[in-house]
Amino acid sequence: PAFRGFQRQFLLGYLPALAADWLQGPLLFQLLQRRGFLRSQIAALYSCGFASNVAFGLVSGVFVDRLGRKKSCVLSSGLCSVSCLLQLSQDFLALAAARLLAGLGTSLLFSAFESWYIHEHLERHDFPAEWIPDTFSRVALWNSGLAVAAGLLAELVAEGLALGPVAPFLVAVPFLALSGIFAGKNWDENYGKSRPCGKACGEGLRGLVSDPRALLLGLVQALVESILLIFAFLWTPVLEPHGVPLGIAFSGFTAASAAGSALFRRGVTGRLRLQPL
Repeated sequence: PAFRGFQRQFLLGYLPALAADWLQGPLLFQLLQRRGFLRSQIAALYSCGFASNVAFGLVSGVFVDRLGRKKSCVLSSGLCSVSCLLQLSQDFLALAAARLLAGLGTSLLFSAFESWYIHEHLERHDFPAEWIPDTFSRVALWNSGLAVAAGLLAELVAEGLALGPVAPFLVAVPFLALSGIFAGKNWDENYGKSRPCGKACGEGLRGLVSDPRALLLGLVQALVESILLIFAFLWTPVLEPHGVPLGIAFSGFTAASAAGSALFRRGVTGRLRLQPL
């Protein structure tokens, strides 16, 4: 019971932030296009977000450990909220700042929350390490459902409100506020080891160079992610001229992704006993 209560506290803080992140995906390209920007300008705005995520990702672990993981979770919600509100602007530089903040917030979203949980699970509560996958399997299940629901909700609010494609970004703000306030009020703070940034990055680089399998895995993952990011930029201009509801299409993509993950798990753990390469 103590573990389930702790797990529930984590999910109540983390899942609203994940829902808000999904809400920002379906109609971003359409929003920028309706602002009157050329496709090359939209590509530059997308690249701002990707670049800030990558650049900050190199030091995010050290930053989170020093600042405090709970504070980093709250900061993530704040940065993403400001990014969503900046989507109301027509100014290119303001929108570029929004993408930079979104990249920083997303980098924290996928590092600080999980780091906080693992430390609390093992160090403060002394729960068995074997129980950690139970929590993250629940996160994965909920995340898939939230992704599908986010596309449907984005389409609903964009069509139902006079604000159009900016509406999902405004709807995301209360979810982010809920996440930040809940974590700030109910979670305990914890910190990681204080390490110089250069040393931490050097250790990571040496680990990649010393283990060819890790390097190969990183390269393959980078190629897969690059394909997904290119797809994220291209799918809207391909489907929109045909009158396809973008939120519904987004939900279809995420549902197919969830189905693929489920089939993979069944293939690896079921009767087939498939071996990942």
